[in-house]
Amino acid sequence: MSAPAPSAPARYEVEARIVRPGRAEIAARGSRIAFDSSPGPPEGLPGPAELLAAAFAACLLKNVERFSEILGFHQDGARVHVVVERQERPPRFSRVEYRLHLRTDEPPQRVALLERNLRRHGTVYNTIAAACVVEGEVVAEPPAG
Repeated sequence: MSAPAPSAPARYEVEARIVRPGRAEIAARGSRIAFDSSPGPPEGLPGPAELLAAAFAACLLKNVERFSEILGFHQDGARVHVVVERQERPPRFSRVEYRLHLRTDEPPQRVALLERNLRRHGTVYNTIAAACVVEGEVVAEPPAG
C-alpha cells in the first residue's frame, strides 16, 4: 500500500501598493490595511515591524479560538501584547516577546495544554520562531462577571 499523496499547500495572497509617498496599503480578502512606507520611522500608521507583530498576535488569537473548540477549552476572551525587537547589523528581528491574557476558569494544567498547542501548531508562530527567539507566557484571568 502506498503512502497517501500530500495535500496541496494552502496559499495566502495579498496585494500592496504605495498610495502616496509615505503611505501604502495592503488589500487582503476585501479588507484594506494602511501602513507607513516612509523611509524613516513610522509616523501615525503601523510600519512593517508592527504588521509582523500583528500577524504574530493574530496567529495566537486565531489558535486560541481553534484550540478552544478542539480541546473543549472554555475561555471568555483573550488579548495579547507583542513586542518585536530589531537589531541593526545585520538588520533583522532578533526577538519576539508576548503576554497572552485569557479569561478562563480552566485549571492550570488545561491552560498549559492550550499553551503547548499554541506553540506547536501556530504557523506564523513557528515561522518566526525558526528565525529568532520567541518567548512568552499565558496568563489566566477569571472570567468577567
